[in-house]
Amino acid sequence: MKRVLFVCVENSNRSQMAEAFAHIHGGDAVEALSAGSKPSGQINPKAIRFMGELGYDLNAHSSKSLDDIEGEFDAVVTMGCGDSCPWVPAKRREDWALPDPKHMDDEAYRGVRDEISARVKSLLASL
Repeated sequence: MKRVLFVCVENSNRSQMAEAFAHIHGGDAVEALSAGSKPSGQINPKAIRFMGELGYDLNAHSSKSLDDIEGEFDAVVTMGCGDSCPWVPAKRREDWALPDPKHMDDEAYRGVRDEISARVKSLLASL
């Protein structure tokens, strides 16, 4: 089983959607987690709504701190959090530098969501 960690600052939007897509696209072959360097403590309602459009319920997720994450990962993906993301042991690292969709309109938010889906699919295929 491959272990993948998705990291952003608040762990409320991008990293949560990436974790969800890893569950969707990777199934039982992947242990997917997400965390934030300064977690907000909640999942953005827009993320819940737009993942719900695809049949995935983000209400089951929670906003987590990197301090709660343990172990080594096959891949750690940061979502453009820059210097705020501390080092986590991983065989592979990527920074996707995706814009934070938090204040985007619906169409732009869906665009970021769909880009995350495509990138997660590609990542999982390459592990």
